[in-house]
Amino acid sequence: MTVSDSIKIATESPDETQRLGRCLAPGLRSGDVIALHGDLGAGKTCFVQGLAHGMEVTGRVSSPTFIIMRRHDPSRGDTSLYHVDAYRLGSGDELWEMGIEDWLYNGVVVIEWAELVAEALPQDHLDVKIEMQDTHREFQFVAHGTRSRQIVEYLQRCRF
Repeated sequence: MTVSDSIKIATESPDETQRLGRCLAPGLRSGDVIALHGDLGAGKTCFVQGLAHGMEVTGRVSSPTFIIMRRHDPSRGDTSLYHVDAYRLGSGDELWEMGIEDWLYNGVVVIEWAELVAEALPQDHLDVKIEMQDTHREFQFVAHGTRSRQIVEYLQRCRF
């Protein structure tokens, strides 16, 4: 793995976690897939709230646990945010049956509990591993492909 394949960033509060998401948002485009990994309460939804704010999408962002996927349309531009909670899915096949392929044409797809549907993820995706520490949360962004490497490089230049 080269230096540009991954980056670690620590946040010390929910506000900082959301700022990190807002900082990343302008570097995303339709077709990007962000796979979130972390324990319950790690900050996955908080991070997505920041992404949504930075992407200027409509609607309140909360975990879509019981509805599985929530689409947030852009207030301007044409890139939607597809926020998926894979916790209740039985397999990656269910994600394909729900229409992930169509979502990729129209927006950025962010999947909480992505490890549960790993076989359905496109080869080129960005893993975001979130670990809770005593005083902060550590985000490790790991690229799997050319496009996701560009996202990591963008994030390395981002000042949140």
